[in-house]
Amino acid sequence: MALLPVDEALERLLDGAAPSGTEQVGLSEAFGRILGAPLHALRTQPPFDASAMDGYAVLAQDIAFLPARLAVIGSAAAGNQFDGELARGQAVRIFTGAPVPAGADTVVIQENVLDFGNGEIEVVEPTAAGRNIRARGLDFKQGDLLLEAGRELDPAALSLAASANHPTLEVLRTPLVAIVATGDELLPPGSNPGPDQIIASNAYGVAAIARSIGARVLDLGIAPDRTDAIAALVDKALEAKADVVVTLGGASVGDHDLVQGVLTGLGMELDFWKIAMRPGKPLMFGRLGDTRCIGLPGNPVASLICSHLFLKPLLAKLAGRVYAPDIREAVLDAPMRENDLRQDYVRGFARETDSGLVVTPYSIQDSSMLRAMAQSNCAIVREPFAPAAEPGAGCRVLMLR
Repeated sequence: MALLPVDEALERLLDGAAPSGTEQVGLSEAFGRILGAPLHALRTQPPFDASAMDGYAVLAQDIAFLPARLAVIGSAAAGNQFDGELARGQAVRIFTGAPVPAGADTVVIQENVLDFGNGEIEVVEPTAAGRNIRARGLDFKQGDLLLEAGRELDPAALSLAASANHPTLEVLRTPLVAIVATGDELLPPGSNPGPDQIIASNAYGVAAIARSIGARVLDLGIAPDRTDAIAALVDKALEAKADVVVTLGGASVGDHDLVQGVLTGLGMELDFWKIAMRPGKPLMFGRLGDTRCIGLPGNPVASLICSHLFLKPLLAKLAGRVYAPDIREAVLDAPMRENDLRQDYVRGFARETDSGLVVTPYSIQDSSMLRAMAQSNCAIVREPFAPAAEPGAGCRVLMLR
């Protein structure tokens, strides 16, 4: 199978990906979720003409000529309205959020009033008719469309939904990613590895990338290099109705690379295998019914780079999220040799300067080196057959953090 260009591989991987339905969640669980249906107001806000300030509710004609002396006949507070009706020459002490009493059409702020302490006040500064009153329905009216489907529920959107009297919201279902690591040599962190064993690390970074886009993660642990063990964990993923099964390692064609055979034996339709990229050449993708299967390389850096390039955009599309990789223009501060037929993702560190973004590639690019990957904040994108580049040459970088 020929090496597939990165862009074509991504296009094929994303083809047909879409959210798998909606579910109802409470407001307290909805932060960061994607609204699955248009949201309409169940009430009017404010539900009455409300005072916007602390002061006195009056009739505008009573304060047309100043100073104007008025009789205070009661008070109104939020949640404790004044039940009477104002007549000429009267005022009601009112507080922010309280319903404006019947008959009143203006609120004079308390700083513009002299209170004689005997039930009378004197308005000493002019106030235009209708001032300091929030009209009924100023924010929204019952039945108004408040939020379109597809809106990410941020703090303002959640507050709006609550104000509109929605205790629950219809949101897009969050995709579930099942992760299966493979390899006789792997042990979980905290183990005492033998002379031919290593500590498994890939699943933690891949899971973090999946969660960063809002996916749920089911880590199914490590399968030894046996077809029955790998198949058993994949079966668990299918039983959990995983939207995506991610396997780590074992997707090549060596004697111990069993993943592809296990998945095709379970019915997976292989879409592609082997990408014209570095690191990450042995990336595999196929479909097993409604479940998408991604076979990531076993090398830690390759699995992370491939997760940024392929898994993250797939999960975003399955979640109904708008997503675009953070690719920026930069300038090299070190030379780079010419590239071969594979698109290269060279780990480096980018920094802002007065003249723009400057990036330093790390000198050693082995795909097993997690320390250098952790120190990198970007990957320099080198196109296939890119010529050698000198310091000062322009480049594109994929920001990783």
